[in-house]
Amino acid sequence: MDIPVELTRILITELGEQQVIFLKETNGERQFPILIGIHEAVAIDHRLKGVKFPRPMTHDLLAGVIESMGGRLEKIVINDLRDHTFFATLYIRRGNEMIEVDSRPSDAIALGAAMDTPLFVAEHVFETIVNAEPTTRQERLELLRQRKNMLAEQIEALQTMLEDPDFQAEASEATMKSHQRQMEKMREEHDAIDAILRKLG
Repeated sequence: MDIPVELTRILITELGEQQVIFLKETNGERQFPILIGIHEAVAIDHRLKGVKFPRPMTHDLLAGVIESMGGRLEKIVINDLRDHTFFATLYIRRGNEMIEVDSRPSDAIALGAAMDTPLFVAEHVFETIVNAEPTTRQERLELLRQRKNMLAEQIEALQTMLEDPDFQAEASEATMKSHQRQMEKMREEHDAIDAILRKLG
């Protein structure tokens, strides 16, 4: 059975290639993150915000090709999880024919983001994710430690970038403020995790 889900959050940081999107079941509480590339994350973010470019980007081009050939992206299904990698299928309707195309979830979501395409996750994928979640206290603490260390590295890298005279000379005031807000949020999360670890550790 396929479970309808919605994209709830996009976390974009310029400090690394790996970005995060969060999917949550529409009529429930289960949710999970997917790591995606920076280009796909930005494409999804721009398409959701309706950002227009003078020439079509890759996902806009593919959407145009589907429509020009008389097709319609009917739904997207994230239908498998193997070796920590998610797999998706595009279901394209053309007349009475249903065409199935394998896709990375990030590309599929970027394609469907501006087309109001229904998004689904197979039930067995949810079950796999739930079974893979940490179950012991020690496992949860270790995940928190890893998250804290990652945040510390990102904060240090961002601080170094903000203090770089060359970056300060080239960056706009809006960019500087955006990075500063991002760093403040990361510090808040880092300090919150640190407080939890001190209390539980």
